[in-house]
Amino acid sequence: MRVLAGDIGGTKTLCQVADVFPNSYKVLFEKKYESKSYEDFLPLVKEFLKEAASQADMILNGACLGVAGPVTENFARTTNLPWILDGAQLSKELGIPHVRLINDFQAVGYGLEILRAEDFVVLQDGVAELHGPRVILGAGTGLGEGVMYWNQDHYDILPSEGGHSDFAPTNPAQVELYQFLKNKLPRVSNEDVISGKGLANIFSYLRSLDESQVTREFDIALNDGDIASVVSRFALQKKNPLALQALDMFCQIYGAQAGNLALTCLATGGVYIAGGIAAKNIGRLKEGGFMSAFADKGKMSVLMNKIPVKVVVNENVGLMGSALAATRLKN
Repeated sequence: MRVLAGDIGGTKTLCQVADVFPNSYKVLFEKKYESKSYEDFLPLVKEFLKEAASQADMILNGACLGVAGPVTENFARTTNLPWILDGAQLSKELGIPHVRLINDFQAVGYGLEILRAEDFVVLQDGVAELHGPRVILGAGTGLGEGVMYWNQDHYDILPSEGGHSDFAPTNPAQVELYQFLKNKLPRVSNEDVISGKGLANIFSYLRSLDESQVTREFDIALNDGDIASVVSRFALQKKNPLALQALDMFCQIYGAQAGNLALTCLATGGVYIAGGIAAKNIGRLKEGGFMSAFADKGKMSVLMNKIPVKVVVNENVGLMGSALAATRLKN
């Protein structure tokens, strides 16, 4: 079945045409776009399909687009972009039957079953319960979450906007971080501390406590680039102790929320960490307190230590999941 797949995020949008069958997956054409370079999705996808047509036959059987935001009745407004997507309208405009919109973390969940062992980094082996519930979460431009449940012969995914739930500090330093952000924001959500902007917020708080650790080199880099990327780079290179402190606090908060989601859904089938930030910071996830915060659940800590935890390092997982979903879902 030849399908169009999309992974629409606040920073980047990935599009792909693939042939998907029960035992095979062949990519025919794929391209990445900077989302904010386009006023809407339609001109982007038309540009993509025009370019793809020069490479392969574009008679498509269906399409599925993973969207960073809530999807209702095949309609979506992206959370971190001013885009409005309507599956029925896209089907008409593009001449593709069965254009389906799903939450981006639904797409990630579907994509897990296509991945290979090398597409994961294990943070905790645990013991997975056969067909047990799974959860996925991932920090990038925002914080996505999803819940997976076994449905006959595959996992289906319940979409979630849990990234917008309230941030719950777990130690005095995080309480002070919360107060710092509460003075700036009307409400402090998990996404405000577990995302690219979240890492920037954490660094801003720590910088307010000790400006002297911001060297001239670090300050120039911060002014010239994306704050989260700069903080992460200086932390991983161990070029600045404040950056390292910020990244480790980020990892601890991230781990605690992963544990909260796992505990809420009793994720005996495993926890999967997706999103670009985790894949780029594997070393600090292992060393920066992620797993200790994940398991720090009082009388439930023994249970938490049995749950498998893996980081997804294949950045196309959402795209692959959308392609697979296109073969299963119909309008």
